[in-house]
Amino acid sequence: MKLGFLTACLPALPLDEIAAWAAEHDYQALEVATWPVGNRDSAAAHLDVAHFGQADADRVRALIDRHGLELSAFAYYENNLHPDEHRRAEIATHLRHTIDAASLLGVPYVGTFIGRDPDRTVKENIALAEKELPQLVDYASERGVKITIENCLMTEWHPDGYPGNLAYSPELWEWMFSLGLHLNYNPSHLIWQGIDPVEALRRYVDHIPHAQAKDTQLDPVRRNRHGVFGKSIERDDPWDNSWWPNRIPRFSDLDWRHIADRVENDGPWHNGWWRHRIPGLGDINWRRIVDTLYEGGFTGVLSVEHEDPVWSGNEKKVKDGLRLAHRTLRPLILT
Repeated sequence: MKLGFLTACLPALPLDEIAAWAAEHDYQALEVATWPVGNRDSAAAHLDVAHFGQADADRVRALIDRHGLELSAFAYYENNLHPDEHRRAEIATHLRHTIDAASLLGVPYVGTFIGRDPDRTVKENIALAEKELPQLVDYASERGVKITIENCLMTEWHPDGYPGNLAYSPELWEWMFSLGLHLNYNPSHLIWQGIDPVEALRRYVDHIPHAQAKDTQLDPVRRNRHGVFGKSIERDDPWDNSWWPNRIPRFSDLDWRHIADRVENDGPWHNGWWRHRIPGLGDINWRRIVDTLYEGGFTGVLSVEHEDPVWSGNEKKVKDGLRLAHRTLRPLILT
C-alpha cells in the first residue's frame, strides 16, 4: 500500500509544483484531477487530457519519475447519467479523453461517478446506466484502464438533496460490479448514512483497486432537526447540506478569500449536520480501515481527498491539512 493525495485541493498550482511538494513531504502517489480546462466549475485541471499526446505523456512521466512518485489514478468525477443528453455526451467524451491520457501514461485507473437522472426512479436509472456505461467500460478495457466509481452521494445533483450518484451503498456496489466497474472506496460518505465503513469495506476489498482517505465529523444534535439528508424547506441551494469548501464558481481562477469569507460568515459547519475532515480529525477509525485493507490483500494507493473546511482558506492551510493527514495515515502504512 502507498499513500497519495488527490490534486484537486490545490487547483491553482501546476502539477510540477504539486509533485515537488508531495515528494518533499513524503507522499508516494498522486491522484491527478483531469476536469476540462477552463470550462468546469468547482474542479481542477492539472492535465489537459483533451489535447494530450505522446510528448505530453513523456514530459509528465519524466516529472513523476524525477520525484520518485506514482500516478495512482486520474480523477474526473462527473454525472455520467446526466438528464440532458447533450451534456451527458460531453461528459462521456471527456471521460474517453481521460482514459486515453491514462493509457498513454500507463495509469491504471480513471475515477468517476455513475451519477443519476433525478427525474427517473432508481430502477429507471439502473436501466439507463446499463445502456450507457458498458461501452465506456469496454473503451477503457481496450486501452488497459479500469474505471473506478467513488461512493460519494452527490446530494447536490438531486433537487431534494437525496442521493445523486448510484454508488452510495453496498447494494449498489454489487450491481455496478456486474457492469465491469470497480469501487474507489471512500469511507467518509458511509458513516453519515449510518453504514459502518469497516464492515462495508470488509466484504468488497477484492473489488477495490484504489481507495480515498477522507474523514467525516458528525453532529447528531443538528441531525435531530433535519434528518439524515439535511434541510428541506430551509434548503436554499443544492449545496446547502454539509459544509463543502470547494464548491465555488470558477475554481480554476480560485480566490482563496472567498473560502475565508464563507468560514467567517457561515461558521465551520455551514448549515449541515456533518462535515468532511482531514483523516484523524473526524469520527472514522483509520487504524481499523487500513488494517481491513491489509487483511483483504489491498496493495493499491490510499489517496487523501482534502475537503476539510477548517484546513482551507489559503494554499498554506491546505498544505498543512495534507501534512496532518500524512501524520495520521503514514504510520499505519508499511514501507
